[in-house]
Amino acid sequence: MSVAAAVSDLVVRRMRWWDIEQVHVVETRSFPHTPWSQETFWSELSGVPSSRHYVVAESAGQVVGYAGLMVVGREADIQTLAVAAERRGQGVGSRLLDALLDEAARRGCARVTLEVEAASHAAQHLYARRGFTAIARRSDYYGPGSDALIMHIRLDQAGQQGEGSP
Repeated sequence: MSVAAAVSDLVVRRMRWWDIEQVHVVETRSFPHTPWSQETFWSELSGVPSSRHYVVAESAGQVVGYAGLMVVGREADIQTLAVAAERRGQGVGSRLLDALLDEAARRGCARVTLEVEAASHAAQHLYARRGFTAIARRSDYYGPGSDALIMHIRLDQAGQQGEGSP
């Protein structure tokens, strides 16, 4: 399947409670050592829309990815983003990330921050392509020997992606 075809069959929409079971399958396969529980997803959805925004990418009725954003004031934090293994490299992550960045801009956020596993070069590349830059490292964030890079992007007043500097 070409990247264009793979992305054109996607629907990115708000996550609903009935998506949690499929989302959790993607979660446990994507993060086998540190998966969120279904209860964590329920808790996150309880913050929608006041402080949370969660979306799923769906293809042929199946959830193939999901992402979530937390907003406090003018700051946003990407809480999670995952794509089913069989759909990676097909633009799904980019569509999900763009949906979160659009929401952060819509809410007037000045900056978006995230943590990404230091060993996950594909994820880092996704974020860097959108203008995120690494600003710190957290040792053992994902467990012993598994560090996190803290990345961020500044959004300009028009809601467009701005410089990666603080």
